[in-house]
Amino acid sequence: MVFWEGYVSDELMGTFAPIVVYWLYGGMYQLLPPLHRYRLHTRKEAEERNLVPLSSVVRGVLLQQLVQAIVASILFLVTANESPTGTVAQPSILVQLLQIIIAMIVMDTWQYFVHRYMHQNKFLYRHIHSQHHRLVVPYAIGALYNHPLEGLLLDTFGGALSFLISGMTARTSVAFFCFAVMKTVDDHCGLWLPGNIFQMLFQNNTAYHDIHHQSQGTKFNYSQPFFSIWDKILGTHMPYSLVTRLEGGFEVRPLKD
Repeated sequence: MVFWEGYVSDELMGTFAPIVVYWLYGGMYQLLPPLHRYRLHTRKEAEERNLVPLSSVVRGVLLQQLVQAIVASILFLVTANESPTGTVAQPSILVQLLQIIIAMIVMDTWQYFVHRYMHQNKFLYRHIHSQHHRLVVPYAIGALYNHPLEGLLLDTFGGALSFLISGMTARTSVAFFCFAVMKTVDDHCGLWLPGNIFQMLFQNNTAYHDIHHQSQGTKFNYSQPFFSIWDKILGTHMPYSLVTRLEGGFEVRPLKD
């Protein structure tokens, strides 16, 4: 039993809940006070180094989410497996947790190799992936700011594969995709906040991903959004240290192996 049962379908929630969560969670970060002592970059640095205005970022994210919603609707329609009573049997909590873990591994694997190839292929980087790196200093609501083709290949197809291979139901996918969206937003928030559960539990966090967005780190830390295992296995892992700046906030310093 979930709170939306009887009001909207699991498929509708699976399509639109991640979009709503993205803007609520990302918007929360956007509306926070300056919090200079927790920032990985100063706001002045962000204004000077970022190459795209906020309005363009918002439009780009909305376009990607439109495509995601269309693909999700088609995916749920094709995989629908309702019983004669119009309901779908939900597996046990343990099975759902296993499916979510499998989906996390699938998504990480897909995104690591596609992401890395988009850096190594000069044509793809110049014409597609470089759009995401126009946000040299990332911020929360820019997490899904990508070229539309990259959004389709990296995020939308990655999510579809995770859903299909894990075998999760539409109801389970609501929890998984909302969690994945929150993690992705958090990885781009640019803040190192005390008590942040994502930063405490995951080595692949906002500081880890910040290394990738800086000029000296674009050949490292491709892993997203959950684990750093592929970086470690394939030699693209760049460790870091957090150093407190005199003017407040933190500096993320790469540590060469």
